[in-house]
This record gives sequence, C-alpha cells and structure tokens, in this order.
Amino acid sequence: MGAAVVVLGPTASGKSEVAMAAALTVEGTEIIAVDAMQVYRGMDIGTAKPTAAERAAVVHHCVDLVDPSAEFTVADYQRAYRRAIDGLEGQALLVAGTGLYLVAAVDDLDVPGQWPEVRRELESEPDLDAMFDRLQTLDPTSAARIGGASNRRRLVRALEVTVGSGQPFSSFGPGIGAHPPTGVVMIGLRWSRPALAQRIERRVHEMVAAGLPDEVSRLQASGPLSRTARQALGYKELLDEPDRDRALEQIIRRTRQFAVRQERWFRRDPRVRWIDIEHDPVAEASPPVVDALTR
Repeated sequence: MGAAVVVLGPTASGKSEVAMAAALTVEGTEIIAVDAMQVYRGMDIGTAKPTAAERAAVVHHCVDLVDPSAEFTVADYQRAYRRAIDGLEGQALLVAGTGLYLVAAVDDLDVPGQWPEVRRELESEPDLDAMFDRLQTLDPTSAARIGGASNRRRLVRALEVTVGSGQPFSSFGPGIGAHPPTGVVMIGLRWSRPALAQRIERRVHEMVAAGLPDEVSRLQASGPLSRTARQALGYKELLDEPDRDRALEQIIRRTRQFAVRQERWFRRDPRVRWIDIEHDPVAEASPPVVDALTR
C-alpha cells in the first residue's frame, strides 16, 4: 500500500463522491472524515455525512464521535485521528473539508490545551487594542503573525494559551502555515466560483427536501447543542431564524461564503495538487486518486 491520500476541497465540490468511487475501486481502502461537524451524532443531513449504505460498503472513521451537546476541539479530533490511523487495516483515504483538522492530522500539529477561565475573562474584555498590546509584550511573535487588533478570536486564543500555559503561544510548533514535507498525497478539487455556487444552492435545496428542518427540530428537542455544534451551517440558521424561506436564503449565502474561505485556506498549501473540475468530479478526479492509492 502507498502513502495516505487526501481528497480535499470546499463544500459541495464532490470530494466525498470521489473518495467513495476510489475506495470502492481500490480494495482495502478505508475513509477517514476530516470534518468538524460530521463528528456529531444525529447531525447527518446538514453535514452531508456518509449514508448507512456507504458506511457498510467502505469503512469510515471519525464520524459520529460525540453527541451534539459536547464541545469538540482540534485536539479531540487529533486524538480520534491517531486512533483511527493506529487501528487501520487497509489504506487511508482522507476526505477533508476542515483545513485546521487536516493540518492537525497530517502535520502532527502541536495543539495547545484550553483554559476556559482565562478565555472567559479575555472574551469579556472590550478593548482589543489593549489585548493586542498585552500580546505584544507577552508573545511578540504571535502578535506579529496576527498583525493587529482586529481579529478578536485569534487574539483571545493566543492570549489564552500564553497566559494559561505560561508559555508563548508561538512556542507550540511551527504553526498552521509551515507546510512541511510530507508523504501524504493531497489532491484538491477546484470548480469555477459560479459553478460551485450553483452546486451549493442545489445541495441546500436537496438537504431541505431530505428533511433537514425535521432533523434540526429533533436535535433541538433532545437538548441544547454545544457552542461548536450550534455553529454548523444549516443548523444555526434554522435554529435562529423562524421564517423558513429567510433561513434557506441565509444557509445558501453563508455556505457560499464558507466555501470561499475553505478554498482560500487550502490554496495556501503548496503541497496540494489541484484538479479543475468542469462537469463530473467522479469521472474527472477519481482516476488520479486511485492512482495515488495504488502507488
């Protein structure tokens, strides 16, 4: 068997279909989901989770790991990924939509811990300039990487780790932009932006027709969703917006915006071999994936 292979791309790019076709072609291939929301049980339709039939045909890992009430972090995913790799009997084929999780998996990212009390205190601080000045004093390297006081989320995380651990946030490995050499083969699916936007709109309508609103209602009735689970596209909008038509418009718009962010993240990695898809992702991209799996 060859090195692990990754199929990556933005939402609705067809990466799951490509991976299934390749896995069915190459005997012994097992799929590892690299997706921040497929880890949640019961969140099936909106996350485009592999179906029961697909999971019966090909072994899947890193799906249905926790209940939606649980917080789930990059470190949690990294541990689950390592367990999957250690227990693998065949060839690993990763299907990646969450860039940070992919880095944690293939680059063995040194993920700092969490300090909730420190984070709560930082999140209540209204003065971002003061937070940035504090980070410049405690960890000038991280401050330089962030580049200013506009990104609250990154400031909070850098200070949380620096204050909580007593070590500079920048000391935890080379970080997400290092892109070190790897034996992992990465194949990316790339559509024109208008074509991908159409695919996203069509898929959202298909998810609604398949019962996404009912799935969200069941989840809501079973108890509160965690902060991380509640951010899932499709779920957040249906939970927050009582008007179904407006919720649908929001899901389509935000999913398109999310796809652009995914593509930008993956595009920064020079190790990715991109395949420009014109019509059929399975026909156009599964042959090179099969080739990579059998080398």
